Amino acid sequence: MDGRSGPVGSSVVPGIHVRLPDSDDFAAALDTLRGELQVPDAFGPEVLDEADRALAAGPRAPTAGPVLDRRDLELVTVDPPSAQDLDQAFAAARRGAGYRVHYAIADVAAFVAPGGSIDREARRRGVTLYAPDHNTLLHPPQLAEGAASLLPGEERQALLWTIDLGPDGEMERASVARALVRSREKASYAEVQQRIDDGTASTSLALLAEIGRHREEIEAERGAVSLNLPAQEVTRHDDHYDLEYDIALPVEGWNAQVSLLTGMAAAEMMIDGRVGLLRTLPEPRSETVAGIRRVALALGVDWPAEMTYAERVRTIRVGAPAEAAFLHQAARGLRGAGYVAFDGEVPEYTRHSAIAADYAHVTAPLRRVCDRFANEVVVALSADRNPPAWAIEALDELPSVMGRARSADRALERGVIDLAEAVALEHRVGETFEGTVVDIDDERARLQVTWPAVIAAIDPDRLELGDHLPVRLVEADPSSRLVRFEPAP
Repeated sequence: MDGRSGPVGSSVVPGIHVRLPDSDDFAAALDTLRGELQVPDAFGPEVLDEADRALAAGPRAPTAGPVLDRRDLELVTVDPPSAQDLDQAFAAARRGAGYRVHYAIADVAAFVAPGGSIDREARRRGVTLYAPDHNTLLHPPQLAEGAASLLPGEERQALLWTIDLGPDGEMERASVARALVRSREKASYAEVQQRIDDGTASTSLALLAEIGRHREEIEAERGAVSLNLPAQEVTRHDDHYDLEYDIALPVEGWNAQVSLLTGMAAAEMMIDGRVGLLRTLPEPRSETVAGIRRVALALGVDWPAEMTYAERVRTIRVGAPAEAAFLHQAARGLRGAGYVAFDGEVPEYTRHSAIAADYAHVTAPLRRVCDRFANEVVVALSADRNPPAWAIEALDELPSVMGRARSADRALERGVIDLAEAVALEHRVGETFEGTVVDIDDERARLQVTWPAVIAAIDPDRLELGDHLPVRLVEADPSSRLVRFEPAP
C-alpha cells in the first residue's frame, strides 16, 4: 500500500478524521517502524555537551559584518500549533504603492561550529523527521526548540531578509543581514486565517493575504505547477491518534509564497555571485507529457491542445473519478527534484520547473541541514563579501546528504500513513467500500478508497485506469502495514 500524502479520489471529502483504536499499541508500532527504518534516536553526549557549551557562550556572528538591531519589527511566526522549531517570522508594511516584506530566519550557524559534533551529526541526519508521537530533530532540542528557535517574546539573532515588492507583488530588490529580532507572537494557521477572514488581523498579517494573492497570480503567469490538494496525516491528541484528511487553508499558501519569494531571491544572489546551492527540478520530458495527454484522452478528461502541462495541472479539480486518476498520472511530470552545488561556474541547468524559476532552500535551517550553509553564502553575497570557506567546502557534499535524508523522510512518512490505514481498517476486513483505480500496470494497481481516504493495492486483472467500483477489503495487517482490496462480487 502506498499511503503518502498526495492526489486523492473523486468522492473524498476533506475534513475526514478517523480515530485510531489502541493508542498504546499504535505508539509501540511507531517505535517498531522507526527501528526498521533505522531512524536516529537520542543525540550522543558529545553533541549535547557541545550544544550546552554553545548556549552558555551565546550566539556568535560566524562571519564578519554588523548585527543590526531590528527588535522594532512586529514579527509573527505562523506554524502548526504544536511546532516549537520555528524557522521563520514574518512582518510586512506598505512601501508607497508597493510592499516591504521582512522575513527573519533562524540563525542556526550562530550556535553550530563548522566541523564540530553538532555539525557532523546534522550532516548525518540531514533533515528533521516528523512523526505523530515525537519528532527526530536535526539539531539538539535545546537549540532546535530553544535558543535558535524564533519563539515569541525572546530576543534572537536571526538572518533578516528585506524584500521590496512593487504594487503588483513583483520583487524589486532583496537583501539579507544578521539582526537582533523579537517575535511578537506564535500564531497558528487557523488563528491567522480567522483573523484575516473576520477583519481583525494586524496590518502586517492582512498584508500577508494581499501579498500572497499577488504572488499566486505571478506564479500562475510564470507557468508554475501548483496543486492545492488534501493532505493525509496522522495527528496525536491527548489520549488517541487520528488519521486526518484536510485541505490546506489559504493562509498556508500565502505563507508558502513568502518562503518561495525568499528562496528565489537567494537563488538570484547565488547565480549572480557564481556560488551556491540550488534546488532544481528538470522540465518534464516531451514524451512524458505526451503520455499524460494520452491518459487524459483515454479517461475522457478535457485537455485543449493549446493548454500547457502546467496550465492543465493547475486547473485539475478532484470532482470525478476520471480527474482523480488523471491527477495521479499528471504527477509523473514532477519527478526528479534534486540539488546542484557550484562555485565559479554556474550550472547549465538551474531551474526548478514546478516553481518555474531559479530557487534555493534557505528558509528552514532548523529542519534542513543544507539551509545553514546556503544562508552563509547569501549573507556574504548580500554584503559584497566572499562566503566563508567552511560553507563553500560543504556545498559539494550537500546534494548527496539531502538525497539520503529525503529518502528517509519519505520512507517514514509512507510508513506512518500505511500503519494508520492498516490500523483503521483492521477490524473491517470483508466489508465493501467504493474506490477509484488511480494507477495501473501489468503487475499492480492502486485504488483510492472514497472513505476512509486510503490508497491501497488491488489486483489489476480486468481493471482499467479511472474505473470507479465497489471493492471488498481482503487484508489489513498493521504488522506488515499492508492493506489490500479486490473487486466486490
